[in-house]
Amino acid sequence: MADLEALGFEHMGLDPRLLQAVTDLGWSRPTLIQEKAIPLALEGKDLLARARTGSGKTAAYAIPMLQLLLHRKAIGPVVEQAVRGLVLVPTKELARQAQSMIQQLATYCARDVRVANVSAAEDSASQRAVLMEKPDVVVGTPSRILSHLQQDNLKLRDSLELLVVDEADLLFSFGFEEEFKSLLCHLPRIYQAFLMSATFNEDVQALKELVLHNPVTLKLQESQLPGPDQLQQFQVVCETEEDKFLLLYALLKLSLIRGKSLLFVNTLERSYRLRLFLEQFSIPTCVLNGELPLRSRCHIISQFNQGFYDSVIATDAEVLGPPVKGKRWGRGPKGDKASDPEAGVARGIDFHHVSAVLNFDLPPTPEAYIHRAGRTARANNPGIVLTFVLPTEQSHLDKIEELLSGENGAPVLLPYQFRMEEIEGFRYRCRDAMRSVTKQAIREARLKEIKEELLHSEKLKTYFEDNPRDLQLLRHDLPLHPAVVKPHLGHVPDYLVPSALRGLVRPHKKRKKPSSSCRKAKKTKAQNPLRSFKHKGKKLRPAAKPS
Repeated sequence: MADLEALGFEHMGLDPRLLQAVTDLGWSRPTLIQEKAIPLALEGKDLLARARTGSGKTAAYAIPMLQLLLHRKAIGPVVEQAVRGLVLVPTKELARQAQSMIQQLATYCARDVRVANVSAAEDSASQRAVLMEKPDVVVGTPSRILSHLQQDNLKLRDSLELLVVDEADLLFSFGFEEEFKSLLCHLPRIYQAFLMSATFNEDVQALKELVLHNPVTLKLQESQLPGPDQLQQFQVVCETEEDKFLLLYALLKLSLIRGKSLLFVNTLERSYRLRLFLEQFSIPTCVLNGELPLRSRCHIISQFNQGFYDSVIATDAEVLGPPVKGKRWGRGPKGDKASDPEAGVARGIDFHHVSAVLNFDLPPTPEAYIHRAGRTARANNPGIVLTFVLPTEQSHLDKIEELLSGENGAPVLLPYQFRMEEIEGFRYRCRDAMRSVTKQAIREARLKEIKEELLHSEKLKTYFEDNPRDLQLLRHDLPLHPAVVKPHLGHVPDYLVPSALRGLVRPHKKRKKPSSSCRKAKKTKAQNPLRSFKHKGKKLRPAAKPS
């Protein structure tokens, strides 16, 4: 048998159809969590696995689940069709992602293994019909699964063989403790279980006691972020708030950042301020706003992944952070409408091929920095994180640096060498644009976008189901225009471009026009987005990687 240290997919005894699907996905070798977890799962072991975000945890449980189901159908006695696999996740978006990954892996055995997602509450009637057909694997949030169990739409007591709890460290903090414990009463006494988590907190320990029997614990000794060969991390000190806007303008307008990027700020109001600022210069972006309907947020992520636009502005609350433990968001009379616990775009959501993460605002905690940085350099793609920091925030940045450097103490956030004097000619434009983005303009922009998205999501829902191509024509990066936009700001005259950059600057990429072929658009790997340039014979580039 092959050495476990060099174990590949082909050495795991997988069904040829699964191997073909893995090949189609471009996975030449398993990740560390896949290499360790899959053989143990195939042996029938219960697993408690911790691995960092983007390390391939979904495939680590999906592959053995599919293999065991296929093996049972191939050599076992003929039995009645039934639900034998259950995947529990904390949010609807994660349920969609898990279902998508399982279906991709089951591409060549779709007739033998069917997967159903029952996380969307508005589709209860159609879900009932799907569950009557008894799919092999059901994916959903604990509350939706429990609801179907109580209505007898779903029966697991005599059939369930595999239980997966994905993002287990978020399940209780999202308020599902009572539903989860009630759900366990509907399960058989004996089944194989996997707990997949990014951290081992007290909630995970509680879940371990509830569902696992003599588990194998995989606490992989890997850093929380990829190494410097794959992920480059830089800091740039901005003397004033205005300098942050000026630098971001130069990086985006002069195309010094290549590929797709996520821009992080600390509040939703800042998201719209930044978007309206960039609109002044004809730089299209969209805001991932938790106040928008679920379908709209999923549509934003989908179009971003398809390459319709290159930049998304988000906050930790909308993308990364779970609710405060002990508070079930969005349920009480004063609940935060933007924080439905099942509708948050949680930590594991996959933004495809993100080249750069720009921390326009310094992350509030070191953990938030790690979660933000985890959006790029996923799988084997390179990525870069650029953090803007004010002098008054230096002590907070040092805490982040301390967490990242670990025991060796080597610097991780390298200084990004950029000469602000080279772009001083753009300062008057930035000031002009910043003055146009008032509090009133921000309020009007938020109201306008919510009204438009509600219209598209509710009144046209049936129409878009019948005309999916028209849904593709909806764009989330269209100008909101509550502020006065001056057309001349969208053009950069040659005399303002620094001499060191004139050979590199190219016109800003025009927005992609939706077409019938958009679904077949090729996915390109992320490129290193920060470009080096020459200045008076000297080559300037980001600081050298640590040796």
